[in-house]
Amino acid sequence: MDQYCILGRIGEGAHGIVFKAKHVETGEIVALKKVALRRLEDGFPNQALREIKALQEMEDNQYVVQLKAVFPHGGGFVLAFEFMLSDLAEVVRHAQRPLAQAQVKSYLQMLLKGVAFCHANNIVHRDLKPANLLISASGQLKIADFGLARVFSPDGSRLYTHQVATRSVGCIMGELLNGSPLFPGKNDIEQLCYVLRILGTPNPQVWPELTELPDYNKISFKEQVPMPLEEVLPDVSPQALDLLGQFLLYPPHQRIAASKLPCLPIHLSCRFLSV
Repeated sequence: MDQYCILGRIGEGAHGIVFKAKHVETGEIVALKKVALRRLEDGFPNQALREIKALQEMEDNQYVVQLKAVFPHGGGFVLAFEFMLSDLAEVVRHAQRPLAQAQVKSYLQMLLKGVAFCHANNIVHRDLKPANLLISASGQLKIADFGLARVFSPDGSRLYTHQVATRSVGCIMGELLNGSPLFPGKNDIEQLCYVLRILGTPNPQVWPELTELPDYNKISFKEQVPMPLEEVLPDVSPQALDLLGQFLLYPPHQRIAASKLPCLPIHLSCRFLSV
C-alpha cells in the first residue's frame, strides 16, 4: 500500500471497502478494493478469487473494468482497478426524467459489447445491474464486479446453482427507458409477480423447458396474459420496444445474443441501436 496515497472512500461492498487512491510515482488515480480475511485459515474469499480469475481470463477490453494489480496488505489483500467516476445506477438516480433515448442507445451499445466480449471469453457475469456498470468521466461504460462470475462451457454441459439471479440486459434496458426498474420486487415472490404481470404466465407451450426448472411444482400463479409493452412504456419508440421484447423472452435460447445484434435486419432494432 506504500505506493498509493488514499484520497477518500468510495463505498463498501459485500467483501470489501473501496477507496479512491493515487499512485505515488505515476500519479495515476485508481480504485482500491481492500478485502479482509476473517481468519487466516479461511484463505481468499471465493467471490474475490472468482473476480480475479474472471478478469485475468480476459484480455483488456474497453467495456470491461481493468484489474491493474493484486497485492497482500495486513490481514487481507487489495485489488487495484482503474478509477471510474460513477455508475449507471447513480446516473439513473440523478436524472430528472428518464434518460433520453440517445443516452439509452449509447449505454446499451457499450453494455452489449462488454457482454459479448465476456461471452466470447466463456465468462458469464451473473450479477449484471446498473450499480455494477461503471461510468467514466467521459461517459464510457464498463462492466465491473465479477465476484459471481463463472467460466461456462459453450456446449452447456456444465451445471450451475439456480440460487443465483441477475438482472438481464433487457431488464437494464427497461430500467433505463423507464427511469426505474420494470420489476421492482422486494423478495422472490413479489419479483415473480411483477414479471408475470407484464410478461404473462409462462406455460410449456411457449417455454418447453419450463417443467424441468428446479422447484417448478412448488408454487403456482394465476394465469395472466402478457401486457403490451407500449402500455408499460408509452413514450418509447416502436424500435426500442421491439428490441426490448426480444430481450424479455422466457426461453433463454430464444433471446437475442449480444454478439448477434449488429446482424439484425434494419427494420427491427438496428435503427434504435445506431447512435
